[in-house]
This record gives sequence, C-alpha cells and structure tokens, in this order.
Amino acid sequence: MTTATHPYDALMDITARPKAVFVRGAGSYLWDDGRKRYLDFVQGWAVNCLGHSPPAIADALAAQAKRLLTPSPAFYNEPSLKLAQALVENSAFDQVFFANSGAEANEGAIKLARKYGSLHKGGAFEIISFEGGFHGRTLATMSASGKKAFEPLFEPKVSGFKKAKLNDIASVEQLINANTVAVMLEPIQGESGVWPATDAFLRELRALTEAHGLLLIFDEIQTGMGRTGKLFHYEHAGISPDIMTLGKGIGGGVPLAALLATESASCFEHGDQGGTFNGNPIMCAAGLAVLEEVKRPDFLKSVAETGLLLESELQKVSARHGLGGVRGRGLLLALDLKLPIAPGIVAQAFEAGVLLNAPQVDTLRFMPALNVTKGEIAEMVDCLDGILTKAGAARRVA
Repeated sequence: MTTATHPYDALMDITARPKAVFVRGAGSYLWDDGRKRYLDFVQGWAVNCLGHSPPAIADALAAQAKRLLTPSPAFYNEPSLKLAQALVENSAFDQVFFANSGAEANEGAIKLARKYGSLHKGGAFEIISFEGGFHGRTLATMSASGKKAFEPLFEPKVSGFKKAKLNDIASVEQLINANTVAVMLEPIQGESGVWPATDAFLRELRALTEAHGLLLIFDEIQTGMGRTGKLFHYEHAGISPDIMTLGKGIGGGVPLAALLATESASCFEHGDQGGTFNGNPIMCAAGLAVLEEVKRPDFLKSVAETGLLLESELQKVSARHGLGGVRGRGLLLALDLKLPIAPGIVAQAFEAGVLLNAPQVDTLRFMPALNVTKGEIAEMVDCLDGILTKAGAARRVA
C-alpha cells in the first residue's frame, strides 16, 4: 500500500505492522505522524534501556559524529577501547569483541566455542542449547534456537546443536558426549514467553560444565545491561560463565552488541573473526554513555524496586481478572493470560495509545525503559485493566 505520504510498499513485507509511522520519541513515549502519543512498554524489544532519545546518548552520538565516524576495524579507535575496558572492569570477562546485533554476537560465540573445541577438545563442536530458546536469525543462531517456528525454515540448518529442557539438569547431562564443547542458554527465555532459568539450575549448570570441561555461554542479549536489576543476570546466581553476549540495551537504541569471554576461552586467531562496522567509534560512544548510567548502584537498585512494583501491579490485575501468574525478573516480565487473547489485547492497547508485546498468544511481555516512572506504570496498568474488564464483560454476554 502506497499513500501520498508514505510509500509502504518500498519496504519488504516481513511482519505485520500497524500503519502508524513514528516520528519522535522521548523517554517512555512515542509520537506518530498524526501527533498521537503512545506509552511504550516494548521499547524496541528491551533496546531503549534509557527510554527514547535520552540526552546522554544523543549528546554522545552528536559529539562523536563531529570527531570520527569510523577509521575501519583494521585500526584502533578510542571509544571502542574505552568501552571494552569498562565492560571488562565491570564483569567477569577479560576480552571483548564488538558486533552490530545480538545475532552477530551469538554467531561469534558459536564460532569461538567451536574454535576452542578444535584447539583444546579434539575437534569437539556440538553445543547444547535449550527448547524454547531464541538466539537470533542467522542460520547458525536459528539452528541453536529452540523455537518451533524456525524448524521448517531455510533448510538445511547448521548441524551440531542438541536441545535440552530448561531447568532440567538431567536432560543436559544426557546430551553430553565426546563431541560436546559448550552449553548455551538465555538465563530468561524471552521470545518463548519470559521463562526464567532458576538460580539453582544455573549453578548446577556451571558445576556440570566445569566437571566436563565444557564452556558455558550466557546469551544476555535481553537480560544484560541492568534489565533484571543487576548489571548482568549471571550475578543473580553467583556464578560466572566463560562467554557472554550482549545486545539490545548495550546501545540504548543504536546497533551495538558485544561478545565477551574469559582469557582462557578467548582463542580467536587473526582472520578468524571480523566485521566492517564492528566496534566503530560512534556506536561505542553510545555504549559508553549507556554503561556509565546503567552501572550505577542507585540506578540498578531503582530497576529492581520498579520491577517489583510492576510485578505487584500485574499480579493485582491477574487476581482481578482470573488470569495466570507473572514471570520474569526486574523489568523483563510476562503476564500469563491463560487464554489465546494476547494479540487482541495488544491491538486494543495500541488503539488506546499503549504499546505492549505478545511473544505468545496467551502471554503479554513488558519491557519498559529501565527509568520508567511509577506514574507511567500506573497509566499502562489502567489501560490494560480497562481492556480486560471489557473483554470479561463481552465473554459474560456471549
């Protein structure tokens, strides 16, 4: 469909989108070209950790754009060195490789694990991942994912990925053999409906991988950068993986991702890994601005407290309307609707000026800015409560 204002047909039709065209954002709000305002509890799928167009990121981008866009990845640049050092100083890892997307970072993690297997484990290459997991849309990361919709797509897939069951350590142990090099998981499975790995399971997994000499890879594309109330989710379990990937929130709205590894796992040789725009100064300048804000103890404490408030409010909504439980941690939460009504609720909320996400037909996912206010939470909850009240009345009449 092409209108006098917007040539929609020029974009490939790869997903269903409403016809609204967003032109401005500030904090928790977006405005479309008709000046309608929307309260955003999606934030680019947990990307805009500081909200839309935060001054800290906008200023960092503008300042860096006047200095240097990119000298090519064949040379060092100052923002990438500073961001890498800051990530190392605030994590359990020793080295960083920057990428442009979470899928690219996860692809790098898979390659790094296979390189490790070729050097240290007799050519071992298999990676155990999990049913329901989502690691990206490259061929390898789709193969590592446990998303049912991916199974018939783009065959043949990349081989070497076996699927265990989340929170079932026996299912992991049963899959380990001489070809196994690593175990890879999201500490909270986002796309399947916000299903957390328990802290106890993560500790069991760390012990199991250490006992077998396997790498443990945490995909923290969605859970990292303060989303769950700590800078990185692995801190909740009191363990350290060998490899971690970051994306989404690390750029605060610009395309930036990172692959982090311990010194013993960092085995790439020259020519093994690269990318034209990886670690470019302008994106890393944004990443530095994000990290400086998010790593502050008072900021992380606020995320944890706000997450508890949102969880409590969603539990009240659930109790009022006879829905299911609330899952997740911090400001990555899901509400179990117990009925396949999530897409309809998302559509009604959109019309009412609130952006919500339905990762599954019976689940709503909430990923607001990490600095979302109590008033904004109340505004979203009032909208959701109103929609559910109308839906309940309609069901009673029917």
